[in-house]
Amino acid sequence: MSRVLVLGAGELGLPILHSLSHLASNLPFSSRPTITLLVRPSTLSSPSPSKSRELSHLRDLGVSFLAADIATSVAMELGSHFKHFDIIVSCTGFAGGPGTQLKLAHAVCEAGVAHYYPWQFGVDYDIIGPDAANGIFREQCEVRRLLRGQEKTKWTIVSTGMFTSFLIEAFFGVVEGLETAGGGGEVVVTALGSWENQVTVTTPEDIGRVVSRLVLEDQRTGVVFTAGDTVSYGRLADLVEAKIGKKVRREVWSLDFLRAKLEADPENQIKKYRCLFAEGKGVSWDRASTVNAEWNIKTTDVHGFLSSKGSPS
Repeated sequence: MSRVLVLGAGELGLPILHSLSHLASNLPFSSRPTITLLVRPSTLSSPSPSKSRELSHLRDLGVSFLAADIATSVAMELGSHFKHFDIIVSCTGFAGGPGTQLKLAHAVCEAGVAHYYPWQFGVDYDIIGPDAANGIFREQCEVRRLLRGQEKTKWTIVSTGMFTSFLIEAFFGVVEGLETAGGGGEVVVTALGSWENQVTVTTPEDIGRVVSRLVLEDQRTGVVFTAGDTVSYGRLADLVEAKIGKKVRREVWSLDFLRAKLEADPENQIKKYRCLFAEGKGVSWDRASTVNAEWNIKTTDVHGFLSSKGSPS
């Protein structure tokens, strides 16, 4: 019986917990893993009704809780908790701030955890490298270097591309005006770099299904890839037009334009992301080469995601 610890229950952590619980429930009782969620002590004692309902729901799924604060704990303190688990899946995201992912990786390795799934649910950092877009993913590259430089802890990195929802969020700047298209508002689709540039996207729910199988069934190591869809910006514009039933205004932000914007505002994370995706390296891959394709898992493509959003107001 393996002991699984999940770090974080946000946009990705919750789908992973749901999928782990569902898959575990289908295993023979004697081989079912224990599933634990690390949560801040303040979360466990929160008076918020919504938080209380969320924790109660997780308990009903068979999830236990471990109280600890990643932000205020040093690696040695975290390691004292981690050493009691066989598998750790990090779903902390970047909210913890700089240094958090390296601290977690050090704590996992020093604790002798058997298998680690770090927060690398994104683009192909090996191709992108530590210096792209003002070093936005330098720490992620350092985590890979650390894991590859040791032999005690096995590790699996799951490259997922961008979360599908992020691609059409107005603040990202690729799709704007979608929410008000039904009222006659203009919708603008902007290509980052060129209309031919491609981007791979996957929903958190699909990532959860892949990760749960990797953790409980497959347990392969190294870097693996998932993809709900891989689309060009031109194809995305076509899909948005089909969704709203009218033409969109199409614009292109060239890489030079985006680099100039970033140079004027070098700490702006969104502008770093835009440059990265405009460069077009390490941000897309063929769905046929993914583990979800290997396992014939049906995933949500961009068309399906847009269809699930309902009619714009």
